[in-house]
Amino acid sequence: MSNNTDFLLAVEGLTVSFDGFKAVNDLTFYVDENEIRVIIGPNGAGKTTVLDLICGRTKATEGSIKFRNEELTKKKEHDIVKAGVGRKFQTPSIYGDLTVFENLEISFPRGRSVFGALAFKRDAEVISKVHEIADMIFLTEFLDKQAELLSHGQKQWLEIGMLLIQDPELLMLDEPVAGMSVAERQQTAELLRRITKDRSVIVIEHDMQFVAQIADRVTVLHQGKILAEGSIDKVKADPHVIEVYLGH
Repeated sequence: MSNNTDFLLAVEGLTVSFDGFKAVNDLTFYVDENEIRVIIGPNGAGKTTVLDLICGRTKATEGSIKFRNEELTKKKEHDIVKAGVGRKFQTPSIYGDLTVFENLEISFPRGRSVFGALAFKRDAEVISKVHEIADMIFLTEFLDKQAELLSHGQKQWLEIGMLLIQDPELLMLDEPVAGMSVAERQQTAELLRRITKDRSVIVIEHDMQFVAQIADRVTVLHQGKILAEGSIDKVKADPHVIEVYLGH
């Protein structure tokens, strides 16, 4: 195994078998600090499974996932979150009956024992952090609005905000712009660019126009293996990629 000190995330020889079927097959890729990596590929290519493996929801059959040189494959899901990995699933899991402010507030990682003056100070910190995140996710005007009344795109942003307030160093998003309007997609691209000043993001996406707007590097998966990797232009020009994915 190579020494991966320079990478935020190093995935090596990653394999997972479900009843003999290799959903992810000997996968190796590396993600840099402050990088937006987009994973594309046909349905069933193993994209979501890769995110499931990184966040500990699915256990690897073989291989290694190192986050800041720390092995994740043996860790429990909540310990991976604590290590600094945040994951957003395809369907938003926000609290519809709570306001935007409350959704962000309950996502703030509080210390285990907060007493007296410290609690008061912490609340001031929480409030300022909620405002900072709300501004970042275009929801400052909607802090008092019930979350279920937000538009589809705003709900997606709120969920990204609920992860951001936990300050992960790696954020993983599964089809974040599905069902969004053109304007919302544009804003989401801007949001992702903004948040990678301090962290890296892995995005699974089908919308190639959106991919072109956000990706530093693109990894194309096919049948659990990497078919191609590189800039969006390099990947789009690759005959194998055109054949199995873009040609459809």
